[in-house]
Amino acid sequence: MILNYIIKRLLLLIFILISVSFLVFISARLIPGDPAKIMLGERATPEAIKNLRNQLGLDKPWYTQYFMYVSNITRGDFGRSIFTNNPVLEDVAQKFPATIELAFASILIALPIGVITGMLAAVYRNTWIDSLSMIIAIFGVSMPIFWLGLILMLLFANWLPLSGRLDITSELEPITNFYILDSILRGRPEIFLDALKHLILPAITLATIPTSIIARMTRTSMLEVLNQDYIRTAYAKGVSKIKVVLHHALKNAAIPITTITGLQLGLLLSGAVITETVFAWNGLGYLVVDAVLKRDFPVVQGGVLVFACIFVLINLVVDLTYFFLDPRIRITETS
Repeated sequence: MILNYIIKRLLLLIFILISVSFLVFISARLIPGDPAKIMLGERATPEAIKNLRNQLGLDKPWYTQYFMYVSNITRGDFGRSIFTNNPVLEDVAQKFPATIELAFASILIALPIGVITGMLAAVYRNTWIDSLSMIIAIFGVSMPIFWLGLILMLLFANWLPLSGRLDITSELEPITNFYILDSILRGRPEIFLDALKHLILPAITLATIPTSIIARMTRTSMLEVLNQDYIRTAYAKGVSKIKVVLHHALKNAAIPITTITGLQLGLLLSGAVITETVFAWNGLGYLVVDAVLKRDFPVVQGGVLVFACIFVLINLVVDLTYFFLDPRIRITETS
């Protein structure tokens, strides 16, 4: 049954998150620098540093600190920021909507462009359309994100905003921290347009790699399907080329495309750090980078753990879609 499959994957999710929490915990403590000394400054006395380390629990053995950290997480307590003293979960909840907004805008750009490009390359294989599509796809994968972001800033500086989520003169009282949604809920069309303009450049920048990967995967999957006997039979029966490609070929090539799209969405949610930094997009990636520079262990651990959880959950959703896309998988899992 599908319920048993979901339970197995959720148990695996718990194991993965425990492993990730341990790796992040150890990695965070390998970062050079003493958080207590950084907080107090270079002129702090050894006694003051010692007292602060004791207050933060940094003087305890690492295994004791990890056990305390896991125990707190099971109660929904991700700790407090060393620098701001704000609850980590509160900071993550405030920043993560910006990352989700950027990631979904990017995947909405990448998916249709990637699928259409891959379809055209497969249908017109070994032609200039195929060659041009794959050259563009390779170029998109190879292009450094930070370089593309800077180039787009130079090209569109006179037409589009270059940083932030809203103009400094715009005022919006957030409801969900999804600015586009909040502008609709508040009935502020001018804020909606402003938020949309700020979203365009970072979304296009972040969409380049997933667009290229989806295009290449679509081409490969479509070529495999188009060589099947039932496709030739459909052509022999006089079915139009458009119907064969869209109804028969694309539907049967959808599983690999769905897989790669889900993986790319997970990567966008967890890997938008560079784009957020270039465009000063105040999301979770930007928060984690700032926390790494400040040696703010609780924020780093909480942010990365949320990234890992979201990535695994998206993979679970992708796997569940297989049950609806391919009846053979339903038979295999339930047998």
